[in-house]
Amino acid sequence: MSVSLEWGPMGAKVLAEMADVLVLVDVLSFSTAVTVAVERGAKVWPHTGGEEAQLLARQIDAELAGNRSSHEGPTLSPASLVGLDADARLILPSPNGSSIAHAAVNGGVPVVAACLRNAAAVARYLRDFERIGLVPAGERWGDGSLRPAYEDWVGAGAVGDRLRGQDPSVQLTPEAEAAVLAFRALRPLPECTSGRELVEKGFEEDVALAGELDVTDVVPVLVEGRFVRA
Repeated sequence: MSVSLEWGPMGAKVLAEMADVLVLVDVLSFSTAVTVAVERGAKVWPHTGGEEAQLLARQIDAELAGNRSSHEGPTLSPASLVGLDADARLILPSPNGSSIAHAAVNGGVPVVAACLRNAAAVARYLRDFERIGLVPAGERWGDGSLRPAYEDWVGAGAVGDRLRGQDPSVQLTPEAEAAVLAFRALRPLPECTSGRELVEKGFEEDVALAGELDVTDVVPVLVEGRFVRA
């Protein structure tokens, strides 16, 4: 087994051409939100948002997640999804992780959503794949360029660490191994830039949920455009 790591949308595009599966990591908050929703039995459609997302919601009788700052109904906030019904159908836009997943819908490569909450479960799911591509989503600077995010770096590292724990012969690229080493020196998420930003906006619970390690066996996989439980 070999494990590679590349950042963001272009990283996903590159890895899709050489990997057997893509592992999308957007800890604050898309992949954490997807994991929490799928834990409850929901189906989650990733999307870029806008009018097309509204149209899709009407077409498939799904609920479109609102803006996190609205504090009303399902949003990108993982805490807002804890009470979802088991049969919920949710369209979940986000500027980073969801956009990457949405772009990968027709890519032909399996896509898994990983975070700290399900790192060990994702590693177990990946045991039968030979070439694994880890894709930390990252954030965005004001000019739209990629901002590497600590939480996604260590989230990807958590999966790599669990894979290496299952099989010490797993081959990690330097980028993947660096992420593993970062995870092994894990700092509290409220200390990183994204965590501080969310705490300052009143989303401490989201950061706390995202920081919980290996607390669920749920592995969300992208099937026919939506994330469902593997």
